Amino acid sequence: MFYHEYRNPRGFLRSMFEISVEETFAAGHALRGYRGKCERIHGHNYRVQLLVESSQLDSAGLLMDFVDLKRMLHAAIERLDHQFLNEVPPFDQVNPTAENMAKYFYDEIAPQVPPPARLAAVKVWETETSSAAYRP
Repeated sequence: MFYHEYRNPRGFLRSMFEISVEETFAAGHALRGYRGKCERIHGHNYRVQLLVESSQLDSAGLLMDFVDLKRMLHAAIERLDHQFLNEVPPFDQVNPTAENMAKYFYDEIAPQVPPPARLAAVKVWETETSSAAYRP
């Protein structure tokens, strides 16, 4: 967890705490409507990072328990791990790009994060040097 300054919509400075967890999984996919190597079936060892933020800590001095956040991420990954993503909803209809995967993880996990904390961002790496992020 680290500390940074945050300006609310009115410009007032306030403190913000952040925590993050990461997990990896392997899956295959093929990009629809794409011209190039990635239109063919191929796979990645994905890495997913969740970033949760809050201006408040609980009575134990925690923003949120890492164990709980890891459990949420693991449950969302479980459906995708070692699968052909093009056959797994919602990616049977939505192109399985890193961008769409980041939004998928956000939609799956954000409702589970207890207030006042909120899921601030999800980042998905396809490779060590290529990633996409979703921030609501």
